[in-house]
Amino acid sequence: MKMDTRLVTLVSGLLMLGGCLARVVTVSPGPLVRVEGQPVSIRCDVSDYSGPREQDFEWMVSRSANGGRMKIISTFDAGYSHQSLSKRVASGDIDVARIQDDEVELKIAELKALDAGFYWCQTPSTDSVSSGNYEARVQLVVIPNTLRVSPLTPPSEVPEGSDLTLSCNVTRELTHPTYLSVTWSVKRGATSEDILIFGPQGDVVTGAKYARRYADGGVRLVPGRNGLFELVISKVTTSDDGIYECNGTEWTHENGGKWIKIVESKKEMGTVAVTPTGQSLSVKASSSPPSSSPPLLSPGGTLTLLCSVAADNLPVLALEVAWLADGRDIVTMERSGVVISNTSSSGAPGKRAEASLERTGAGEYRLAVRGVTGEDAGAYACRVRAFIEKGGRSSGGGGRWHMAAEKTSSPVTVKVAQTKPSFTVTLEAALNPQGTAEPTELACHVTNITHLPPGGRLGVSWEHTTLPGIGNDPQTSHPIGSLDAHGNLLPGAMYSDRLKSGVMTLTRVQPHTFKLRFLRTQEIDMGQYVCSVSSWSVNGQGDMVNTAVHQSSPLAVRWDAKLPTLNVVAKRVREASVGGATFEMSCTVATGNLGEAGYSVLVQSQDSLEGAVRTILTLSPDNVLQHGGATDPNRRDSLVLTKSGPAEFRFRLAGVQLADRGFYWCDITAWTKQQAGQAWTRATSAESNKVKIDFQENGPSFAVDLLSDTSIVYPWETAKMDCSLSVSGSSPKTRALADDLAYEVRWFFTRLRGGLTTTQVASVDRFGVVRKDTRNSSSDVSVERKDTHTYVLNIHGTQDSDSGEYHCEATPWYLSASTGVWTQAGELTSSRVFLTVRFAVWESLKLPLLYGVAASIGVGLFSLVLGLVCAHCCCRNTIHTPRSRNKLMELEMD
Repeated sequence: MKMDTRLVTLVSGLLMLGGCLARVVTVSPGPLVRVEGQPVSIRCDVSDYSGPREQDFEWMVSRSANGGRMKIISTFDAGYSHQSLSKRVASGDIDVARIQDDEVELKIAELKALDAGFYWCQTPSTDSVSSGNYEARVQLVVIPNTLRVSPLTPPSEVPEGSDLTLSCNVTRELTHPTYLSVTWSVKRGATSEDILIFGPQGDVVTGAKYARRYADGGVRLVPGRNGLFELVISKVTTSDDGIYECNGTEWTHENGGKWIKIVESKKEMGTVAVTPTGQSLSVKASSSPPSSSPPLLSPGGTLTLLCSVAADNLPVLALEVAWLADGRDIVTMERSGVVISNTSSSGAPGKRAEASLERTGAGEYRLAVRGVTGEDAGAYACRVRAFIEKGGRSSGGGGRWHMAAEKTSSPVTVKVAQTKPSFTVTLEAALNPQGTAEPTELACHVTNITHLPPGGRLGVSWEHTTLPGIGNDPQTSHPIGSLDAHGNLLPGAMYSDRLKSGVMTLTRVQPHTFKLRFLRTQEIDMGQYVCSVSSWSVNGQGDMVNTAVHQSSPLAVRWDAKLPTLNVVAKRVREASVGGATFEMSCTVATGNLGEAGYSVLVQSQDSLEGAVRTILTLSPDNVLQHGGATDPNRRDSLVLTKSGPAEFRFRLAGVQLADRGFYWCDITAWTKQQAGQAWTRATSAESNKVKIDFQENGPSFAVDLLSDTSIVYPWETAKMDCSLSVSGSSPKTRALADDLAYEVRWFFTRLRGGLTTTQVASVDRFGVVRKDTRNSSSDVSVERKDTHTYVLNIHGTQDSDSGEYHCEATPWYLSASTGVWTQAGELTSSRVFLTVRFAVWESLKLPLLYGVAASIGVGLFSLVLGLVCAHCCCRNTIHTPRSRNKLMELEMD
């Protein structure tokens, strides 16, 4: 029973294993419909097999489903092919290509009608157990190539904005259920781009650049009858230039649900060039009615001009028409027909009359300007901008627009006859001054006025030219001010303050008389005066327009003025002979022909007579003190400039430094006022003589000496050496403050008297930091500051190696009163001190001798005591017994 059970289990397992590994051979689903003369590929693969990974395949064909099979090709047997097919296999017309280990592809490069039939794919068995299928069959149907593509040649030139129709006839004989598609493409250079694909199921696919145009209706398909297909491209632009092609394709729909292209034919339709709008666009401006001479209009008349536009594609263009007068837009009709006028009636002078624009016909636009004035004369031109809509008809007029061209006509010159007002202008001195500060009055009279229109007005402007040698800017004309047609005062920049304060006045005293008045004439007011009178009239829009300007003859205003004099003397009040001292200088002013005046003072200096001038302090006439650009901000408290008298000023500089040496002087300007509360007016100025600050700072003198309380020491004692410094000839500041002095001190050691080999022992810098150098001796050194000018070197635990010659070097530092900075003085070297470390013989031997004697006595006493003790212990019980002579005799006898 156990054997039976095992056998059943084994058989069941083999059956299960065989069921899981059943070989499956599959080919492309069929039937396969292909076109004669076209290539074909039939795939075959095997799965669920055992044995080698790479499988072999054999192909056979039969003309009918149950007919005999004929060998085609094998992957492992080169002589497998039937004799009738061997030549096609050898030439490569029939071939098998391995795609993967378990998949191959049968290829026929050029189908023939006799290739139709049933194709078998077989795989030799490599399985241990035969299971599944080892071959598969597919039918191949070969139909004749009846596809015909016949395009119609498009026009070689198309105006920009027109529609382009591309017609293509695609047909085939329906011998087997197949489907057609048609593709339009355009080629520019070496690049070809698809425009639209129709079919094979009636679907439409557009190229990437034509998707939006197709959605907007700019590209549309018009299917026709009997295989005629039309593609319409609306509103072409210059970017649509190129060589257009038509491609017809025949498709089959196989059982696998996939569309297979079986044959296609591409034909070139022709080259299309899009003519730019700018080539045919023309714009012409003319007068209405036409005239060979420039239009001449009277003031208040109407100007009429025509703009004629022509173009090959005018019906598809949207035009924006604008009229320009002297290059400025005056009226524009947008492409939507809205008219925008750029003229204004704001009331400002010089504005043009109102213009209107209307469309009178196809490409005809009329400009009308009513109530012209002299400002409307000029060159008129018509500017046209042509737009083409990119969107198609389905966009409902809401497509995108682009400007195809822009042109401007030749200008038409328009003249306006004017009758300008005429009048005479005279200028006289109603009040002539005889000296400075007297009043002056000038009258400008307008006479012989003709052709001044009703409502016309007069305005006046005054101008002054200074006499040579007077003022800072001689022989230059400056506008004083003006009264416009409405009587508004417009002051000039230089006279604004005087006019606003009432010191000067501009008035109209009579309708045709204007006056200029000075309450107190200044010397700078001498010169030539001119008045200019302008006439103004009202135009059609109510604006005031300047129609004429007449100028008077120059009128000289001058008198014999006694020029004011100014003399400034500078004196040294306090001399700065050393750094840190105070320098004081006074500047006294003496005047003539000046009267009451205020003074501004500039204290200036320079390092040398050829050096640059620096401004130290300034004092205004209102006693406002300011520091000049050459002043150190940290020293401003040391500078003082005061008015010490009616015509005297004092300058003080405390704590002079070396940088302050040089020449100092005062530059004083006298100022006057016409009346209280008015601005200062410059009268004259002068410079004082120069005062020199010159001192030399030598700084303090220093000396150094090395002192020692003893020059002989014994070993292990401490030796002290004082490096003492002294100062003389210092500045007051240095003598007063010990904190303004510091020293760098260094000690040196020479082994032999007068030797050249010197070793540094220790040092202390000016900040008190001590540094000890490496020494060969076991002794130690230290440095201490005894007082301001004394530094002590201590040698602790002196040894014989410390014997030698010592000296110190010092570098003084002092705070300069002149520069305010620390200054290094010259290096100082002290005299030399020889230190002797004496070796004492008796002192070194007395203790060892003492210790030896004591030890000897101690050892002797110890030996003596020890001998006595031993003798006493060994001999205390022994009694001396004399030797018996009898015994001796007895012995002798024996």
